[in-house]
Amino acid sequence: MKISKRHLAKTITWRILGTIDTLLLAWFISDDLSTGVQIGSLELITKMILYYVHERVWFKSKIKSSNKRHILKTFSWRGVGTVDTIILGWLVTGNPLTGLKIGGAEVITKMILYFAHEKLWYRINFGLDRRNKRKQLNNLKKSREL
Repeated sequence: MKISKRHLAKTITWRILGTIDTLLLAWFISDDLSTGVQIGSLELITKMILYYVHERVWFKSKIKSSNKRHILKTFSWRGVGTVDTIILGWLVTGNPLTGLKIGGAEVITKMILYFAHEKLWYRINFGLDRRNKRKQLNNLKKSREL
């Protein structure tokens, strides 16, 4: 699989936001900073891998409408991310209910953060040099045909 600098950068920026959110939620729900740090640290590994794969899959999507695409990506990623958080919360605390509470809280906070992250990245051309050049070339060809 080819490494994409855009998807790698999106992965890293999202993971920073996501890890801070998870750490804070896990800390508040468990009432233990150490638990928050442990879950947040584990997520750095699991979620970066899962997010990168998610980005690569969505990159090949044929959905053109940006709002529809962002909403569908938000829900699909949240499903993957919530299951991962619940499992990590359960493993770290030994309590499945704590994992469910952390995952449940994340459904709300992370969907808002993720949607905003997607909208921002949609406006950034970082890593789209080839795509932009191809678009410009196609537009130039179309204008010459007229």
